[in-house]
Amino acid sequence: MGLLKKNPFGHYLFIKKWLIRIMGGLTHQRYQGFNDLQIEGSSIIKDLPDRNVLFVSNHQTYFADVVAMYHVFNASLSGRVDNIKNVGYLWDPKLNIYYVAAAETMKKGLLPKVLAYAGSVSIDRTWRADGKSVNRQVKMSDISNIGKALDDGWVITFPQGTTKPWKPIRKGTAFIIKKYKPIVVPIVIDGFRRSFDKKGIRIKKRNILQSMVIKEPLEIDYDNEEVESIIEKIEYAIEQHPTFLKVIPESEIKAHESLNEQRRYSSDYKAEKPPKKKDKKNEKES
Repeated sequence: MGLLKKNPFGHYLFIKKWLIRIMGGLTHQRYQGFNDLQIEGSSIIKDLPDRNVLFVSNHQTYFADVVAMYHVFNASLSGRVDNIKNVGYLWDPKLNIYYVAAAETMKKGLLPKVLAYAGSVSIDRTWRADGKSVNRQVKMSDISNIGKALDDGWVITFPQGTTKPWKPIRKGTAFIIKKYKPIVVPIVIDGFRRSFDKKGIRIKKRNILQSMVIKEPLEIDYDNEEVESIIEKIEYAIEQHPTFLKVIPESEIKAHESLNEQRRYSSDYKAEKPPKKKDKKNEKES
């Protein structure tokens, strides 16, 4: 790889490789040490083509979700199945992995700018800006940039466009799927919201069970299937369809959350021992 070789967005691959190596080394313990990332289905990754693959996932933090996916994808491509042990897999990372992110998020601070260089396809959200609701036209340059990234490699997107659960899928994701016809791979994540702050930078709690389930690619009729049908498939695949809330009683959801909290290492959840009973003989003597 030449030192001056660039990707379609003008980023030097040599710099990108070292950013992934360094950032990967710094973040590895967040998923394999401070916390425990359990992975399922990563064997699917190594059988995917090198380009035109779209990963769709639910979203829990700004950055921790996508960083975990970089780890899992590269570990799988290096022959590891459902684990990210031994960070050596990042020595020769896949450099054509991209992720869709809000432009305003990627401009705030040095770290987001570094992460943006490592693979962000930044877009202007049509429904929200600076913490306020807006209603603006989709920028065709944003769509074409996602297409450019798909043409070069893999793209990760969070089609709900927010870290809040149970929000609807944005129609733009379905339009992109119909236009560029990528292989669509669903991912379901959990535990990141409890592990990290909203940005996914600061560790909020340690010894949290995190999970990532990578599912088989969706079957989509790109030419004849309606946008609404594609949206519904994605909602079910990433387990964010409204029926999941209807089927699962609120009490059960709370119990599930409680169970996840208790899945921390036993050192954090030692059973409280009952106070020792005073010896009656000693009690009388006193």
